[in-house]
Amino acid sequence: MITAEKLGSEQFKQDYGLRYAYVAGAMAKAIASKELVVRMGQAGYLGFYGTGGMPLQMIEAAIVHIQEILCHGEAYGMNLLANLSRPKQEMDTVDLFLRYGIHNLEASAYMQITPALVKFRLNGIRADAQGSLIVPNNVIAKVSRPEVAQLFLTPAPEQVVSRLLEEGQISEQEAALSGQLPVASDLCVESDSGGHTDMGVASVLLPTIIRLRDSLQQHYQYQKTVRIGAAGGIGTPESAACAFMLGADFIVTGSINQCTVEAGTSDTVKDMLQGINIQDTAYAPAGDMFELGAKVQVMKKSVFFPARANKLYDLWRNYGSLEHIDASIRKEIQDKYFKRSFDEVYRETKGYYMQEFPAEINKAERSPKAMMALIFRWYFVHTMRLALEGSKDQRVDYQVHTGPALGAFNQWVQGTSLQDWQNRHVDVIGEHLMQASADYMNRRLQIFFVTPCHSVKP
Repeated sequence: MITAEKLGSEQFKQDYGLRYAYVAGAMAKAIASKELVVRMGQAGYLGFYGTGGMPLQMIEAAIVHIQEILCHGEAYGMNLLANLSRPKQEMDTVDLFLRYGIHNLEASAYMQITPALVKFRLNGIRADAQGSLIVPNNVIAKVSRPEVAQLFLTPAPEQVVSRLLEEGQISEQEAALSGQLPVASDLCVESDSGGHTDMGVASVLLPTIIRLRDSLQQHYQYQKTVRIGAAGGIGTPESAACAFMLGADFIVTGSINQCTVEAGTSDTVKDMLQGINIQDTAYAPAGDMFELGAKVQVMKKSVFFPARANKLYDLWRNYGSLEHIDASIRKEIQDKYFKRSFDEVYRETKGYYMQEFPAEINKAERSPKAMMALIFRWYFVHTMRLALEGSKDQRVDYQVHTGPALGAFNQWVQGTSLQDWQNRHVDVIGEHLMQASADYMNRRLQIFFVTPCHSVKP
């Protein structure tokens, strides 16, 4: 008989000290809040705090809060969001994690291996008397492409290790042992998820990454095999069971946790999310990767954000400056989208960037197209802030990252106590989902083995 405790990798559960092979992934801007992480840890699950877009002092306060409560070996972790344009900020975040003894890191949106990631992974590694590696820090890397998965499944790049050693960021022992372990301890294969997504198909992507893992494990002969988990589209027992049947060692949920008591977003957003169905999401430009054309999946029901965000990207792509855009369109953007002038937006943006990243302002004032991108990117920050605060004035502009998994979850729990988000707690959702997945698999196995086979005539 299949039980919830038997699903996934036993080694994964042992390494992280978990009841189930179940993880709550991070959501930026502390939507995956300190309360969410604590609740998960107290229930024997693993949750990651969403550090993306959060200042260091607030991340530090969250760590202190979590460690004050989860002080008996409970599992928890912190997210690290790729920040190639600001490597110092990324390194400062890792230094903060190491200072507070954080051992579990979720790496998101990476396209290459950075010094900050390598420093975290290698910190404290050593060999025991028998030559076995002792590796204190775990990296669960979210990936959606085989070429990125391969980067995490191989040892840290030699040039990065050498640079860290030269700078005194790692020890000679850590550098010498770096070739014996992959950058990631675990991979989370993201399919069609909320937020940043490559729109992958789980049934195609997950087996492909598992085969890649097996091939590289055979090549490098690591002492410990990298576990492969699944995320994206998991909101019902059937989808969770499918992930495990495809070979997932663990599953990661995201969208369904945004509509819980512990999620760090506004009650207004939770009310809206509670009412969406599987067709109520759309793709929009990612504000943090605006010029690259990266996409995020967002809620489209009752909001204009996806349409407006896509229009801004199209305008930026097709015009060299704000002045080249038709006057009526410029007026529409300022009056309806921004509700303030381009000059006001730029003054606010400049005030922030001159303190944090003055090079961005220098670039914008030399290039009209860069100036347009900077002003348009303000809208993406603004719309996320509106949603987090639950502003009633511009509700139609809310930017809410979510995927169809939440719509499927809403339908699954309809007519039960979990229909109302005020009864949804992250650990309760995890318990229901894992137990129901095991029950579903048992029913399917019973049908498979009990139902007599009939020959199929051509």
